[in-house]
Amino acid sequence: MTKLWGGRFSKQTHKLVEEFTKSIHFDQKLAKYDCLGSLAHIAILKKAGLLTNQEHSKLATALRSIAKTIEDRSFFKNIDSSFEDIHSYIQHLVEKKAGKAGLKLHTCRSRNDQIVLDMKLFCLDELKITQTMLKNFSESLKALAGKNKGICLPGLTHLQHAMIISLSDYLGAYQEMLARDHQRLQQIHDNIRLTFGSGAIAGTSISASAYYFTSSDLPKAIDPTANSIDVVSDRDFIIETLSGLAVIGMHLSRLAEDVILWASKEFDFIDIDDAFCTGSSLMPQKKNPDVLELVRGYSGRLYGNLVNVLVMMKGLPLSYNRDMQLDKEPLFDSFEIIQKELAVLTELFKNVTFKKENIAKQIDDESLYATDLSDYLVQKGVAFKEAHAIIGKLIQHKYQSGQELRTMDDQELKTFHPLLNSRMINKIIDPEYSVKSKKSIKR
Repeated sequence: MTKLWGGRFSKQTHKLVEEFTKSIHFDQKLAKYDCLGSLAHIAILKKAGLLTNQEHSKLATALRSIAKTIEDRSFFKNIDSSFEDIHSYIQHLVEKKAGKAGLKLHTCRSRNDQIVLDMKLFCLDELKITQTMLKNFSESLKALAGKNKGICLPGLTHLQHAMIISLSDYLGAYQEMLARDHQRLQQIHDNIRLTFGSGAIAGTSISASAYYFTSSDLPKAIDPTANSIDVVSDRDFIIETLSGLAVIGMHLSRLAEDVILWASKEFDFIDIDDAFCTGSSLMPQKKNPDVLELVRGYSGRLYGNLVNVLVMMKGLPLSYNRDMQLDKEPLFDSFEIIQKELAVLTELFKNVTFKKENIAKQIDDESLYATDLSDYLVQKGVAFKEAHAIIGKLIQHKYQSGQELRTMDDQELKTFHPLLNSRMINKIIDPEYSVKSKKSIKR
């Protein structure tokens, strides 16, 4: 096995140490980005006069050949998992393909800065993929609202009936969350700077001017490092990414919880397509919203991944420490969770049917219109506190007597206030009227 170090050691590394410290089983996800970073690195070495044209050509050919096998996935079928990490394995492959020129690949470079660049390139790609998936999911919610225009629901506070809301506004609330998530990921993307020249900690002998580099292979230009100590020890970009993904997970979990409730017999507002539910091994009648339950459950793991890296970083002295190897699995895991959730939820919400008759029974609850009745009195000049008390007593009478407000005659209504009458009551206790009467919302 080729290592990127070892000259000063008098003994072979113990097998237990090799097994404990190796990371190739998970950091192989960085293979593509290691090749891209190396292609940029050799261009800088050539610019600095540390590679001849011929050496550069051999190295570039080797790296592009390896990159092609990564792209067609054949690379991963043949990967040698005995290597310490993906960086040493790719170095080994380059040496096999480029001969002696391969020995110059690691000139003026440390894995410390090499790994940071790879991780940043990985994040830049995955953030864009996640943004696209967020947009697709938001579009599926928009389409669902459009398909069910006109449906009104009981809006809840404290999980109790509160006021009438439209389904469009309800789904729109999650579209707003997803839009903030998209913007948050864009800010994280914009904050990531690609730099070269940090070396292990103190920089390299190459002039800073040589490290200005642009390439169509890279999503951003590379700049020389402003502070090499910070660059090799910085994991803020990973923590910010994990935080952004955790917030997305929280939003998806809240949506999942609502839909789980709506699919229950107690609510019975919706039917989820059979293709997105599972059954019971014992109870033949069961139809379980397992996808949504897992979305809800995975939010805990997303939070854990964020806290994992925060705790790992909190006591590390400058600059690089091997603890930082443990930042990768949480990052890879969080991206994988969120992207799988967005993929399945986008399809699930294309296959949701609203049970309009059952919803209509729920919004027939006259107490949902109590605030609308108070607003009516306020518009007629009654002080709000007084109007609140009047309608509160009217609702209390309804509950105690069992009498519907819509069946009360004018004489009985006027015992609560002279402005109350049956025509007004029947006009206001209407879901469409209730929604349209809220004029403060920019629709």
